[in-house]
Amino acid sequence: MITEETLQELVETHGTPLFVIDHDELRNNYSIFKKNLPRVQAYYAVKANPEPLIVKTLFEEGASFDISSIAEFETVYENIKDLPEQEQHDWLWKNVIYANPIKADDTLKKLNKYKPLLTFDNREEIRKIKECAPDSGVALRLRVSNAGAMVELSSKFGASHDEALELIFEAIDAGLIVEGLSFHVGSQTTNFENYMQAINLAALIFKEVKERGYDKMDLLDIGGGFPAPYDESVKPFSELAKRINTELDRLFPVGCGVDIVAEPGRFIVATAATAVSKIIGKAVRHGKLCYYIDDGVYHTFSGVIFDHCQYHFEPFKKDGPTEICTVFGPTCDGLDVISMTEELPSILERGDLLYSKNIGAYSGATSTYFNGFPPAKVIHVNL
Repeated sequence: MITEETLQELVETHGTPLFVIDHDELRNNYSIFKKNLPRVQAYYAVKANPEPLIVKTLFEEGASFDISSIAEFETVYENIKDLPEQEQHDWLWKNVIYANPIKADDTLKKLNKYKPLLTFDNREEIRKIKECAPDSGVALRLRVSNAGAMVELSSKFGASHDEALELIFEAIDAGLIVEGLSFHVGSQTTNFENYMQAINLAALIFKEVKERGYDKMDLLDIGGGFPAPYDESVKPFSELAKRINTELDRLFPVGCGVDIVAEPGRFIVATAATAVSKIIGKAVRHGKLCYYIDDGVYHTFSGVIFDHCQYHFEPFKKDGPTEICTVFGPTCDGLDVISMTEELPSILERGDLLYSKNIGAYSGATSTYFNGFPPAKVIHVNL
């Protein structure tokens, strides 16, 4: 845990706004995931935070990687570029899954020589993969319930149960090797039943495919969605892991020949970063105290818009009475509202500092240069 004293020292050295990434916390979260889901190979979802040093730390910890673009592939590839070519191919084949069901032709052509595992969920994608990356293995992405997820994905991706068998055998008939199934229950899923229903659906489809004579499926990707502990309403990860383990052991017992993988992103990186901002303005609007800071929703707090996430602030100066305030970002856009219900001391002044914890996922990853304001400076600690 990064202390307030450390954060203040970093501000004295680097100024604000800052985005501070704690690599000890990354290692700890990865370890917790592995400890609680010992059968599951963890593929870090690079999209959650693609900082190269985050990828490097997780690579050194033995993580695999879920990528969704050629840029993310190249970030991962940097860690193995000095290996002999055959070792590169072997590592990528074992440790990378391209989990975006819709891929550009050029991306597939670039990836084909590495024979990556690709997901698909429709007929056109089968034709595209056959044409552009015929040496790749494929996994069918299923559409499953995203009820209770902070970010819903099922309306954009996934084949229904009724479509699944047809698509699997069309891919086989096209000459592709269907290695298994994948699903995603939605990002920051607090409804644990989504996982139970999805694992049961996958088991049923495995059974139906085998009954039709295809026995080469040996992979189940249970996706991401593992919730970060943003507040006390989020149930402990250990509780979810216990239920997943029970269902996997029942439907895909050890020795059945099916490997289990997952794509944790938010869970690994959310608690590993803290944003530090400076108050640059103070006003009373319609009888309500408003603070303006040098970071906003076009920058580190972009998750307010893109991730449906609510971040909270803590002041370094804690004396005096508090009141419900609005916190605005620095741009001239009225959309740049970080919070309208933040309880903060009313004595804060221009130049005082605020910090926001648990902001490592889908924040800096979607930061922009809008209005000429650059993203927060990224600082890495405990490398």
